[in-house]
Amino acid sequence: QVQLVESGGGLVQPGGSLRLSCATSGFTFSSYDMGWFRQAPGKEREFVAVIRWSGSTYSADSVKARFTISRDNAKNTVYLQMNSLKPEDTAVYYCAARARTNPTHYNYWGQGTQVTVSS
Repeated sequence: QVQLVESGGGLVQPGGSLRLSCATSGFTFSSYDMGWFRQAPGKEREFVAVIRWSGSTYSADSVKARFTISRDNAKNTVYLQMNSLKPEDTAVYYCAARARTNPTHYNYWGQGTQVTVSS
C-alpha cells in the first residue's frame, strides 16, 4: 500500500539542472517529514535535504546553495530542484518519509532514481 516513487533522474551536464519528484501514496503525506538522501558508488548514504510536515526546510551544506526541496501536499509529492550540478552530485537519490511523531528515523523509502552529472 505504501509507495514512494522517485522520478526525474537522468544524465545531465555539469552546471545543468534537474528536478526530482517523489510521488507517494498509502500514508498521510501531510503528517510526515519528507527527506532526500543520496548514495554515490563506494560511499555511504548521505543526507541531502528535508522538508518538515510544517514546511520548514534544512539541507546539507554541500548542496544548500544549489538545491531546493519543496512539497505539494495536494499532490502528495515532494520535489528536489537541483541547480548548478557537479560531477560529485552523481548518485542514486532516494526519497524518504518519517512521521512527525517519530523524528529519529525514516519510516518509508523509495527505490531511488539515478542522477549522473557528466560531460
